[in-house]
Amino acid sequence: MSTGVAGTLPRHVAPVDPDRLAAAYAHCLGVARGHYENFTIGSWLLPRRLRKDLAAVYAFARGADDIADEGPDAGRLERLAAWEAEFVACASHPAAARDPIFLALGDTIARHQLDVGTLRDLLHAFRRDASGDTRRFATFDDVLEYCRCSANPVGRTVLALFGYRDAGRQARSDDVCTALQLTNFWQDVDGDLARGRCYIPEEDLDRFPGSRDALAVRRATDGFRALLAFEVERTRGLFARGLGLADLVTGRLAREVRVFAGGGLHILDRIAAVDYDVFARRPTLSRAALARIVLRGVLS
Repeated sequence: MSTGVAGTLPRHVAPVDPDRLAAAYAHCLGVARGHYENFTIGSWLLPRRLRKDLAAVYAFARGADDIADEGPDAGRLERLAAWEAEFVACASHPAAARDPIFLALGDTIARHQLDVGTLRDLLHAFRRDASGDTRRFATFDDVLEYCRCSANPVGRTVLALFGYRDAGRQARSDDVCTALQLTNFWQDVDGDLARGRCYIPEEDLDRFPGSRDALAVRRATDGFRALLAFEVERTRGLFARGLGLADLVTGRLAREVRVFAGGGLHILDRIAAVDYDVFARRPTLSRAALARIVLRGVLS
């Protein structure tokens, strides 16, 4: 686990006005509910006592993601730097935070003794997005390193909220989170290209002749279909390994792991069902399919 500025918050922090804090958490819950995601954070499967904490983490990540992806290119890095400065300040003095997201997040960090460096890794990934450093990845290992910062901190933070901090469970959580991030990359190839990004490794483009042509004209060639089939299958392998986490945790968290992984695997099935032509149509998870996945997760 990364350490960042400080591993955890000091135990003694200034108290926060209860009404102001409740309003801050309500704001974060509104942010979380206001964004459609294939893989929702803080679903009804998770215990009510943790939903506001998960919403605070989500709102923090969502805010940074919006800075990296939206608005004028000029000034994005500066805005992310300001976001990071507020994050560091709220981790030390939550009561001083003016933004409701950082007020709630600071309180969550303090109560659960969350690792600040783990959350700060998310900002490193968003800086890469904002700086244009995601236009090309040389190797699959480079993509995995990006996922280490962009996806894995969320899973590790959820584990910590449930009281799990050991390396074994963290490794399986990383498998699930990385697989979910990769799944998003494979379903969003067309959209990422429109944003000037490509998460398919150069070494894989070289391995499958014709795949580069597909990216240039945004049409699925035989080479591109073979390439995406290859990426989908090794992503399935990560899900298979990560699903072992469900046997290492209890109750609602075990069910949530199965739902998250089930949702990701369903998207991979949808990609295969359209013969890997993600340019013609972006594979998504329907409400009916999500309901079936949730039901399987609950009954498992």
